[in-house]
Amino acid sequence: MTRSDVMSTADAPRSSALGRFASPVLLVALMWIVQLADAILPGSFTGFGLRSWDLSGLGGILVGPLLHADWAHLIGNTVPLLVLGCLVAVEGPRRFWAVTAFAAVIGGLGTWLVNAPGTLTVGASGLVFGYFGYTLMRVFAPGRVAHRVLYAVIALVVIGLYGGSMLAGVVGVREGISWQAHLFGAIGGGLAAFVGRGGTRRR
Repeated sequence: MTRSDVMSTADAPRSSALGRFASPVLLVALMWIVQLADAILPGSFTGFGLRSWDLSGLGGILVGPLLHADWAHLIGNTVPLLVLGCLVAVEGPRRFWAVTAFAAVIGGLGTWLVNAPGTLTVGASGLVFGYFGYTLMRVFAPGRVAHRVLYAVIALVVIGLYGGSMLAGVVGVREGISWQAHLFGAIGGGLAAFVGRGGTRRR
């Protein structure tokens, strides 16, 4: 084996890791670009968010997570989105985007149905709760025992870091914050932990 072969082999895990974490980083970068454009261009993008009980507002299921009321709203979502998103992205970009889709769609539909008619909802907190729900429920999903133990440890760390704020985000939210998006986003992420996984044989 030549020296170049050794170097390329050593760089492979690093490249793979960068590829996995690129997805949540790109998603957050897109949110910042959208917020910057919203600040520069006339008008406001928030009108394209999810408007409950309005069929024309269902497009907000996909667009709403990219929109934020202001910079403080976006900044508040950025760190937990990156941390929890990267934990999901460890399993690969396909799994990350699948969990993102579940959290966005189920979180959006639940919010659209349960929130008061005409309520406008924007922000990525539903995705944050979706990644949190996925991380917790991944412990119970089919998989090797060693992997499930690892996810149990990760889940305990995540609960220690975000458990209190996540619980408060559902049962103790302030006025103007959608507990519906938080709750249904977490449900969507939790369901995603069981989708596309078959049972594993014992050896």
